[in-house]
Amino acid sequence: MTATQAAEAPPAPSSPPPGERQPASRKRLVPYWLLLPGIVWLLVFFVAPMVYQASTSVQTGSLETGYQVTWHFATYWDALTEYYPQFLKSVLYSGTATLLCLLVGYPLAYTIAFRAGRWRNLVLIMVIAPFFTSFLIRTLAWKTILADGGPVVGALNTLHILDVTSWLGVTDGHRVLATPLAVICGLTYNFLPFMILPLYTSLERIDGRLHEAAGDLYARPFTALRKVTLPLSMPGVVAGTLLTFIPATGDYINAELLGSTDEKMVGNVIQSQFLRVLDYPTAAALSFILMAAILAMVTVYIRKSGTEDLV
Repeated sequence: MTATQAAEAPPAPSSPPPGERQPASRKRLVPYWLLLPGIVWLLVFFVAPMVYQASTSVQTGSLETGYQVTWHFATYWDALTEYYPQFLKSVLYSGTATLLCLLVGYPLAYTIAFRAGRWRNLVLIMVIAPFFTSFLIRTLAWKTILADGGPVVGALNTLHILDVTSWLGVTDGHRVLATPLAVICGLTYNFLPFMILPLYTSLERIDGRLHEAAGDLYARPFTALRKVTLPLSMPGVVAGTLLTFIPATGDYINAELLGSTDEKMVGNVIQSQFLRVLDYPTAAALSFILMAAILAMVTVYIRKSGTEDLV
């Protein structure tokens, strides 16, 4: 290398002193420090209870002699064969309530997103207003609404609607309480906001010019809804159905207060096994079976709906 090339060569970068490298490493650790409270929360209140319940589900014994881990996996099969009707009812009731929430919530969310105008915030407040009241009180209110001598049942009897629902097997004669219809109504009402809010969030993000473009291409309003709005709002549909179906499947308050002994869901069985029968292994096994069933159904649903990125 000549003297001229040596003079023109850029100086070699000098390594920063140790004191200047520490702030950069600290910055890289900031996200992990921010995640630490959430990780600790999940470990204490999710992972640890799950591990404890998993060990409980394979125990044998009694309250008098004590429970011991004997890896008795037959408890799962015994619980499933004995209480499978309650599992089927839970899926049927929660699935029906989810479908009703979607049929009611989608038009309402569409109206809030595109037609409410200056009333949008007021309507949203009305949607979330039930959350300011206890879940138990809201369910008890439905006992008054669906009372045998109430105006709702009287109107249904006058219109002979209860004759049809009784023929379908969802009501009992001319009464609604203590029937599957009462449980489904309670589930639909209590979980309707969980459907509306994700739908509204998804619909509100859609550019209104897309509707104008669909109209310019001579698409009818229903065609624009089916070809433009519905596909773009599918993330909200998927999120809303999951937020409604999952908690509704494990709910037991509505079946306890609005149904009879024949309308018990699997949540009622788990609650009874834990607090009344005191059969902790069976209750824990039922809990894990319910969780595994919901996880399998949700995974299949997400993949069939074409939103695998939500998994």
